[in-house]
Amino acid sequence: MEILMKIKGLVVDPISKMPIVVLEDPLSDRILPIWIGVFEANAIALSLEGVPTPRPMTHDLIKNFLDQLNIVVEKIVVNDVRDNTFYAVIHCRLNDIPYVIDSRPSDAIALALRTQAPIFVDEEVIRKAHSLKYEESLESSEKLKQWLESLNPEDLGKYKM
Repeated sequence: MEILMKIKGLVVDPISKMPIVVLEDPLSDRILPIWIGVFEANAIALSLEGVPTPRPMTHDLIKNFLDQLNIVVEKIVVNDVRDNTFYAVIHCRLNDIPYVIDSRPSDAIALALRTQAPIFVDEEVIRKAHSLKYEESLESSEKLKQWLESLNPEDLGKYKM
């Protein structure tokens, strides 16, 4: 089953200094942190903040191609997690033909923001993610969970590049 998620915010992992996009199930307050790259975090942050860029960024370019070709992004789904790596797919439609495109979650989320497509996470991914064992450099998953839960709402979304 797919769970509709919202972006709770972007934060920086205090240990690894890597950006984390935090997805939240608004119906149950479950959260799913996904570590992403700096460039993808920037693309997400620009979209969340509504910051215009003088020229199209990569995800804007993809959206422009989709618009010109009349391809609709129906939804994105974070559909798997293996070896601490998350996977996603982008569900598109051209006329009556559906397409499913493999993607990194960060790119799928950045595109979903630009196309106003909903973000889903497979329930199995949420279940598996709770049992992930992060590398020691990222501390234990229990410590990470406590840190994320201790964040104030104003801490989320204040991602600075």
